[in-house]
Amino acid sequence: MSAAVCGSKRSFFEELPPSPPLSKKLRYSSPIRFAPPSLIDHLRTFFPHMDDQVLERALQECGNDLDAAIKRLNELCLGTTHGNTGTAEEPQLEVNADTDKLEDDGLSSASASDNLPAVDNLPKDGAEWENLLLKEQIQVLIKERNSFKNAFRIQHERFSDYDEKNQELQHLKQLVSQYQEQIRTLEVNNYALAMHLKQAQQSNPFPGHFPPDVF
Repeated sequence: MSAAVCGSKRSFFEELPPSPPLSKKLRYSSPIRFAPPSLIDHLRTFFPHMDDQVLERALQECGNDLDAAIKRLNELCLGTTHGNTGTAEEPQLEVNADTDKLEDDGLSSASASDNLPAVDNLPKDGAEWENLLLKEQIQVLIKERNSFKNAFRIQHERFSDYDEKNQELQHLKQLVSQYQEQIRTLEVNNYALAMHLKQAQQSNPFPGHFPPDVF
């Protein structure tokens, strides 16, 4: 589309007659300038959706220079497009910001309402307050009793373990005493055998030799 517009613009400029010198333009120009209808018609072919007053004003600002007027109108169109886009995005951002704010306010109010005590559940008179205090004290006593139970159970397990180890130690001591008694008995028996052997050697008629038919 832009190539077609540029091609038509180039052919239009080639068909235009050469502009007169600057001195002649200044000589024949009037103090009040109006855009020629032919130039407005040419601009209308490039910008069919624009108002004629806008086209005429662009030509007057550019000194009836068609090329400059086209450039000016293109810039105007681009600026209008960007402006519309910006204004379309800004309300969207504002809507999103408002939505986020409402969500934050809702969450904060919900959390605040959760933290507030239930007024309807509060006691109405002194008897209900007394019952409430008694319930709290009973709960505290139950927790303390459970703590004492756990402590007693742990202490009982420790005592049981100590008792088992003590019994095992006593059993080992008994075994040691028995072994010591057996050692003493063996020592006595060994001493008695040594004495018998010595007496037998002293009563032997063949000292140092044994009978050949016996040994």
